[in-house]
Amino acid sequence: MNNPVQAYQQIARDQQLDALALVPGSNFSRLFKKEFHVNERPLVVFIPAEGAPCAVVPNLEMSSFAAINFEGDVVDWRDQAGYQGAFDTLLKGKPFNRIGVEGQVMRVFEHHAIKQALPSCELVDAQVAIASLRLYKTDDELVAMRRAIAISEQSLSETLEQVRIGMTETQIESILVQRLLANGASGMAFSPIVAAATNSANSHAQARSDYAIKAGDALLLDFGARYQGVCADMTRTFFVEYCDDRQQSIYNTVLEANLAGLAASKPGVTAHDVDDATTAVLEASAYAERIRHKTGHGLGRDIHEDPYIMRGNKQLLEAGMVFTVEPGLYEIDDFGVRIEDDVLITESGSESLTTFSKQLQFVART
Repeated sequence: MNNPVQAYQQIARDQQLDALALVPGSNFSRLFKKEFHVNERPLVVFIPAEGAPCAVVPNLEMSSFAAINFEGDVVDWRDQAGYQGAFDTLLKGKPFNRIGVEGQVMRVFEHHAIKQALPSCELVDAQVAIASLRLYKTDDELVAMRRAIAISEQSLSETLEQVRIGMTETQIESILVQRLLANGASGMAFSPIVAAATNSANSHAQARSDYAIKAGDALLLDFGARYQGVCADMTRTFFVEYCDDRQQSIYNTVLEANLAGLAASKPGVTAHDVDDATTAVLEASAYAERIRHKTGHGLGRDIHEDPYIMRGNKQLLEAGMVFTVEPGLYEIDDFGVRIEDDVLITESGSESLTTFSKQLQFVART
């Protein structure tokens, strides 16, 4: 389709909706190639199943909104008057009986503003259908993702060079963030996870300012740059100066599972198949009780999106999809290991977009 709005109109028709309502977020930025800040001022674009779109826009965003070359009616509003009048004016007489909204993105007050303007209209959660357009990455998105990953890997390498025994997790996190921004990231894909020793056993750990890393610690870094609205997401686990035989065995088990997941990733298999191949390695090991999560998730403009790589998900993997393969083993009050790659499904197989070495590595060696 030459006009990208047509794809959303087709979704509305397929879902038997009169229109879709988009708010700033990943679907919005993919369609209009521009990001708008989410704040207390509602900005909503309505895309009817037939005809031109229309929008309610805060007056102070009008100059930014003009940059997207929006073709359709726009009603702006100012703080002094409030936004409800703009919704009432824009939607008056519109033949919208069923509007699809982004259930994971639209806020309650935006929902209420639409309902007040159109009391008899049914608002339907069309999140899955709307987001399905993002399953297949565009060429521009893949270029941006490759750049985000390159920035991430360069920044990780530079951070590891500065890690020393006695540093806190927050000090290491600060170095990593500084390197990401210095190397060209437009922001963080998410708050980085820098976790050592027992903290590495917490899958979504927060960096501590009161723990100094010491020899023999596991050191897990899970992070990603954001570039042109697209995310990277990678995890590597290291050991400080040395590791013992048990630590090495657990690391090698996770690496074997990671490689099995990558090998299973190809067009025509399901998300279930990839998770099953990955998790089976962990289950067959002596550390099966340390399994805590599924294999991975889709990656793009959101850090977590479809397809979710988990048993029971029979969604077929197709060329253009990107997801993570990130097996891990964790034991509370002990340590954790996770190894994560970003994988692109191609016409003939798959490509690991992350290339940072997964060979067992030691940091802060004297």
